[in-house]
Amino acid sequence: MSANPVVDPRRAESYAAVTSPQSSPASWNTHALSLINLKQSDYSSEPVVSLWCMSPLKRLFDLICVIPALLLLTPVMLVVAIVVRCTSEGPILFRQLRVGLYRRTFTIYKFRTMFHDLAANGPCVTKTGDVRLTPVGEFLRRYKLDEFPQLYNVLRGDMSLVGPRPKLPQHEHLEMHYRPGVTGAATLAFCNEEHMLKDVPDEKLEEFHVNVVSPIKMLLDRQYQERATFTSDFRLLVDTVLKRRACLDIRELIDGPSGDEQMIALWVAEQAGD
Repeated sequence: MSANPVVDPRRAESYAAVTSPQSSPASWNTHALSLINLKQSDYSSEPVVSLWCMSPLKRLFDLICVIPALLLLTPVMLVVAIVVRCTSEGPILFRQLRVGLYRRTFTIYKFRTMFHDLAANGPCVTKTGDVRLTPVGEFLRRYKLDEFPQLYNVLRGDMSLVGPRPKLPQHEHLEMHYRPGVTGAATLAFCNEEHMLKDVPDEKLEEFHVNVVSPIKMLLDRQYQERATFTSDFRLLVDTVLKRRACLDIRELIDGPSGDEQMIALWVAEQAGD
């Protein structure tokens, strides 16, 4: 397998065949895992962590990258902060407890993208068109500008530049013998996640995410922690900066222009017993 544990777009054709609207939701999930060469049985119950994940050199690499990045991006972050402040009431930064190294919690920082009084109303998962988003919130999310304050988390040592995304305490299933990341294999594989989820009804959104999306992300995270190297981290960073499309783009992978809508509709119907 490639050192960069992301979806191989050359295998999209076989993915499209199995994830056709006639297939069951179980087939979509199972074959998505096979597409990225992941199986639950591939992993033992004992956590295996690559030497790179636990190396002081990974932390040194983070600092070498993040210090100049902060200097370069500070003017951009100041502009974003002013825009957030001027377009909606509430704090500029969104703060939330996430799970980090050795399952210790830390406060993650992002630019606020939701109306302050609506953020707690609704599912934890966000999709395109969410009414809780501020006038600039969807733009900030689309171009990942809301993530820039996490460079401060990297500087503090809460996070690494590359690794599994930090999760809420109740959603983290890994042992976390290394720092979570700003970007990573699962982040790139689901770069269009909010768009993919846009047609899932609000009442089914978290269920769909838990049963279909989260298992794939979890196994990508497991693959990363076992096989990460300096080369794979560097490649993932380059892919992120250049916005290379190494993602599970459901609309492109499923036959027909309305493939993802049909996929979601069938999944919802099956869950409802129709």
